Amino acid sequence: MKALLDWQHITFAYPAFFGLLLLIPFMIWWQQRSKKKDSPALRLTTLGGINRVHAGNKAKFRPSMFILRVIAVAALSIALARPQSSNTTENIDSEGIDMVLAMDVSGSMIAEDFKPNRIEAAKAVALKFVDQRPTDRIGLVIFSGESFTMCPITIDHNVLKEQISQVKNGMIQDGTSIGMGLATSVDRLRFSHGKSKVIILMTDGVNNMGLIDPITALEIAKAYKVRVYTIGIGTMGQAMMPVQTPAGIQKQMVPVEIDEPLLKQIATETGGKYFRATGNQSLDAIYKDIDKMEKTRIDITSYKHYAELYFPFAILALICIALEMLLRYTVFRSITG
Repeated sequence: MKALLDWQHITFAYPAFFGLLLLIPFMIWWQQRSKKKDSPALRLTTLGGINRVHAGNKAKFRPSMFILRVIAVAALSIALARPQSSNTTENIDSEGIDMVLAMDVSGSMIAEDFKPNRIEAAKAVALKFVDQRPTDRIGLVIFSGESFTMCPITIDHNVLKEQISQVKNGMIQDGTSIGMGLATSVDRLRFSHGKSKVIILMTDGVNNMGLIDPITALEIAKAYKVRVYTIGIGTMGQAMMPVQTPAGIQKQMVPVEIDEPLLKQIATETGGKYFRATGNQSLDAIYKDIDKMEKTRIDITSYKHYAELYFPFAILALICIALEMLLRYTVFRSITG
């Protein structure tokens, strides 16, 4: 019964049989025509005697046979149209990618050549990127003078996005340790069983600190077959940046120094690619390019199941036909004979 009420999932195998419903108006017209034809014409001088004659109960219920016939035709039409309840199930087979976003949070990341600054622009595109990777496990590593894992690789992207939102300058010792950021990111992927292991490393400086130098970290990444996409973030030349002076914080133009040869080497030797972001739009476009290059394979297999619903209508049609015949040859036999 529940399946019959769920009309959104009901289909008909042979809807052409609904054309039989056109017989009902014809049956009604024929019934009315027969009544007029069978009515005897009598000329009476007065209707007084007729008014005192009441139709018997049998005559009153005689139209019920016609109603049963109409119901039988309607139910039979529906049964022949073969109503079916469809239910679709999907089996999703996903080959996800394990990746780490390695984000520079050094003091230079508050430069305002991006709006409102580099670090906030990086956070915004990272959040959008995560939303585009629903089946991937993603982690977050921040680095400046040292490195720190803010979020291990996880499929719980709500937790990851919350951690990305909390990233800010000054969370760890200042400086730029590209080697430490890369090494920590590789360590997050060391035991990964993903189809692909990827690091997106973004920095705006030159390696000047850290216990692990970038070349050593690069060799570790190659040993664990981790592909690294590197992004140099910052305009060409100089950028406006808040600087602490004896008179307080003032904005000054400072040179933009990015070790592009190192970033290109890391990307090339690991099978990745180097990008240079000089503004918000170019940074957004870079993440879109990486998203296209690192596509997750998702296979969705649909199974549609059908449950036949014609049986109740067929039974109703048979009951109505049988009941009409029973009434015609028993209760109403003297009337119809």
